[in-house]
Amino acid sequence: MISVVLATHNEEKNLEKCLASVTNFADEIIVVDGESSDGTVQLATRLGAKVINTTNKPNFHINKQLAMDAANGDLILQLDADEVVDEKLTQFIQKLAHTTTDEVAWWIKRKNYFMGKFLQKGGQYPDPVIRLYRKGKAHLPQKDVHEQMVVDGKIGWADGHLLHYSNPTFAEYLRKFNTYTSFKAQQLFDSGVQITIVNSITFLFWKPVATFFSMYIRHKAFLTDGIPGFTFAVFSGLHHFIAYLKLWEMYDQRSL
Repeated sequence: MISVVLATHNEEKNLEKCLASVTNFADEIIVVDGESSDGTVQLATRLGAKVINTTNKPNFHINKQLAMDAANGDLILQLDADEVVDEKLTQFIQKLAHTTTDEVAWWIKRKNYFMGKFLQKGGQYPDPVIRLYRKGKAHLPQKDVHEQMVVDGKIGWADGHLLHYSNPTFAEYLRKFNTYTSFKAQQLFDSGVQITIVNSITFLFWKPVATFFSMYIRHKAFLTDGIPGFTFAVFSGLHHFIAYLKLWEMYDQRSL
C-alpha cells in the first residue's frame, strides 16, 4: 500500500496539480490542513483525500509529521502542495512498492521553478530531499522549515524528479520570503542571539555576501540561470540581512 501525505494552508491554486500527479499510484492520500481560508479542504475532499483539520503552526513541519503519523501505507511519499511527481519517479515508486530492498528511505532530486524557469545551478539542482520512506523508518525533527527527515536505516536514490513550483511568481516568492525571515528572526531570538557589532557585521554584510558568492559564483548560477539565478542568489543572501533586522526590531519593541 502506498500513502501520499501533505500538510496544507491555503493551497487551492496548487493542490489539484499536485494530487493529479499521484492518483495513478496512491492507495491513500492524507491532507493535514492548517486552517485554510480558501477552498483547499473542499478541493482535497473532492479529489479523494482524507482531510485532518488542525491549527496553522509557524513551523509547518509539525503538521507534516501529523500527516506522516496518520499514514497506513507500507511506503509513504511526503509532498508539498506545490510539488508534482514526474513520470519517471512515478514508475520508480510503483516498482518499489512490489520490491524488497535494503534501503528504507530515498533521496529525490527536485527541479525548482523560479521566475519562469527551472534553475539549473546555484545549488538549486539537484536539491535532493528525503521524501520517500518505509513506514516507521523516518521522521521530521520539527525544528526548522528546511530540515531533512531523520532516517533509521539505509538511504538510497530514487529515479525521476519532484517538480517544485514553489515560486510561480516573484510576488509569491516575496510573500514566502517574509514568512521565512520572520521565522528565522524568531529562531535567533529564542536562541539568545544579541544585537552586537560582531553579529551586525556577520548578518548584515558577511553572510549576505558569502551566500551570494557561493550560489552565483561558486555554484555557477551565472552560467545557466540568467536574471532568475542572479535574483535568487541576491535574495538568498538578503534572507540573513532581513531576518537580523527583524530580530533587532523584536528587541527594540521589547524595550518599549
